[in-house]
Amino acid sequence: MRSFYHDVVDLQTVSKSLHKNCVDRMEPFKCLFPQEMVKNIKTPVFLVNPAYDFWQIQNILVPDVSDPHHYWVKCRLNIQNCNHGQMEVLQGFRSSLLKAVNEFLLNNRNGVFVNSCFIHCQTWMGETWHSPSSPRINNRTIAESVGDWYFNRKVVKQIDCPYPCNPTCYNMDFTRG
Repeated sequence: MRSFYHDVVDLQTVSKSLHKNCVDRMEPFKCLFPQEMVKNIKTPVFLVNPAYDFWQIQNILVPDVSDPHHYWVKCRLNIQNCNHGQMEVLQGFRSSLLKAVNEFLLNNRNGVFVNSCFIHCQTWMGETWHSPSSPRINNRTIAESVGDWYFNRKVVKQIDCPYPCNPTCYNMDFTRG
């Protein structure tokens, strides 16, 4: 991703459009990473992200090219197939996400819903957004959490326990045809 963002900044010459505080502190391409972008957003933001985002795992953490011996194939397709060592790597991935949003969480105007599901893009599907079978943290769906935050009913910082703790998770299984 570093190389990709570096190329985007060079190709599109976007460094002039990036926040000056960020560009003054580091190389411009690093300012495209979400943990840097959110530092300069003044509008309240609600983040929804699974701690085990399958797209990030399959395309950033362990892309095909970095697994020539296919050690990760079963794990990348279904989190239940991960061995102990792979789960340690995924727990480290989760920890990195939580560390990256730590400063963001300090602002009570921002909200967050980070569950322990093996999924991607949970806000567009009714099954994961708000249904009787939706993933929940503290008995709240994503939609209920966003509503609580949006209507200022409460500060919402929903961070799930590590996998496999949440029985309400909707986990993708790419081994089924």
